[in-house]
Amino acid sequence: MRTSLARTLVTTSAVVGIALGGLAGAGASVAAPQHAATAAVSSSRLAPQAVNNLGLDTARAKNWQSCLNAWGWNAGTEDGQLGTNSWKAAQSMFNYYGYNAGTVDGIVGSNTIKALQKFLNGAGENAGTPDGIAGPQTRAAFWNYNATGC
Repeated sequence: MRTSLARTLVTTSAVVGIALGGLAGAGASVAAPQHAATAAVSSSRLAPQAVNNLGLDTARAKNWQSCLNAWGWNAGTEDGQLGTNSWKAAQSMFNYYGYNAGTVDGIVGSNTIKALQKFLNGAGENAGTPDGIAGPQTRAAFWNYNATGC
């Protein structure tokens, strides 16, 4: 009787464990309910992206932060992650020098990209026509500009 009961408990535990493990593994691939997907699409306010390095690796992003800090624009911690503080510093600098980055909000939108392109072109890097699109030419110019510190 004991062996039979133990076997039943072990078998039941294994079945439940497999079922739960299968559900836990599938959790990431299961589609969101329809109302959740609709809410995300229809939201009028979007949160700023936490980090936007525009193609820079950590070392080059640190160079950009280091330059912004050295120039007095307070990009915050030089951690190689271009987040809100880094982009607010860049936007402030761009606006100060007349590149018109728009609102200093840390969001890397088209005005910020246009200002970056103007800045890079003025620094001798070929970021192309300031069109507000961070395409391959702009990213390459930003990469080259940040090869070394300022």
